[in-house]
Amino acid sequence: METSSVRACNAPSGFLARINNVNIGGMPVAMFAALALVTILAAVTKKLPNDMIGGFAVLMLSGLLLGEIGSRIPLFRHIGGPAILCLFVPSALLGYKLMDDASLKAITTTMKTANLQYLYIACLVAGSILGMNRKILIEGFLKMFVPLLIGTITAIAAGVLVGLMFGYDPKHVFFYIVIPILGGGIGEGILPLSIGYSEITGAAQGHLIAMMVPAALIGNVVAILGSGILKRFGEKYRQYSGDGTLVRTGEDQALLKTQKTEAALDLRLMGFGLLLGCTLFILGALLSPMTGIPGPVLMIIAAAVLKLFKAIPESMEVGAYQMYKFMSTNLTFAILVGLGTLFVSWDKLVGAFSPAYFVICAATVVAMIISGFFVGAWLKMYPVESAIITACHSGLGGTGDVAILSSSNRMGLMPFAQISTRIGGAGMVVFATLMMKWFS
Repeated sequence: METSSVRACNAPSGFLARINNVNIGGMPVAMFAALALVTILAAVTKKLPNDMIGGFAVLMLSGLLLGEIGSRIPLFRHIGGPAILCLFVPSALLGYKLMDDASLKAITTTMKTANLQYLYIACLVAGSILGMNRKILIEGFLKMFVPLLIGTITAIAAGVLVGLMFGYDPKHVFFYIVIPILGGGIGEGILPLSIGYSEITGAAQGHLIAMMVPAALIGNVVAILGSGILKRFGEKYRQYSGDGTLVRTGEDQALLKTQKTEAALDLRLMGFGLLLGCTLFILGALLSPMTGIPGPVLMIIAAAVLKLFKAIPESMEVGAYQMYKFMSTNLTFAILVGLGTLFVSWDKLVGAFSPAYFVICAATVVAMIISGFFVGAWLKMYPVESAIITACHSGLGGTGDVAILSSSNRMGLMPFAQISTRIGGAGMVVFATLMMKWFS
């Protein structure tokens, strides 16, 4: 009897202990619940601040929760589940009129009036490019230039041809399906693209984002699946696999040894990085009227040029990179929730998913992977590794690269994957925007 009563007394405490061990976005669930309760009560009683304070609370809490759910669903978490939920759920809530007005107003003020998305873009673009190792950036790009170039051309050709087979307009396929897949993700690719396209065509940015997001998501899923298939292929046919080595001579391993360990977190440098990102964005806006090229695109070009010519002190580059890491770690899911709420029309999102659309996206990525395989063999690279790195050109930014490389157990190739995604994606954003201006 005593034993059973002791167990009964310990049961609640054991349950509470298990609950306390559960985290949501790294936060204890009890703390998350308390913060969420305060925010919900404020929204229900119409006391939620209609400014960045209220907006940040709603966006971050929603992003943490949806990101956590997406990361816990088997299989789904490996194909961009957190990003998909953060975009789709708010869009569905608004589409079915289930979102309260107070939260919607706070999100609108934060995303549109305060332009949080632009600050996010500025920090991501500046930090992702300036934070790369210059030697790896230059030499790695030279190694990957031919596979990336041929892979990109092949992907565009395949996507447009398959689109023609299904009756799609070639220009639509190129600008709104293929380019979003190759643009380097949502924050670094689709957002600058949508701003550039909007400035040139006059179309609403939200409409453009809704058109492009599905392609990027499907492309990332196909790249992940393709990477897993390549891993199994390499295990069966050993002569095609370098087991994580890209170049048959091993030159890539010597290059990777030049990587520096990440500098310790420096709050002052992060401030410099924030200022640098904002200034580069302003520089793009200043040059835009003179060149006719959208500001976010010029910001990408300026960051790359400054990096190549060592025009910025290394300490400020470190600060830009640390600010990039801070923003991408803490605000990515929040930004996706904001985009899903305000810029991704649920009706257009659902309407975009059709069998033909899937086939066009899949053909684009598969063609790129196959070309990377054969071009890599031609250039004396291991075909499996070359194809995987080429596949990263269709990744959803850094998280997409992680998913692609982890599915193939090739995480050591991350620096080359980053070149494929960041530099390749930035190049596509610039190229597509210039082409859009030329065609319009």
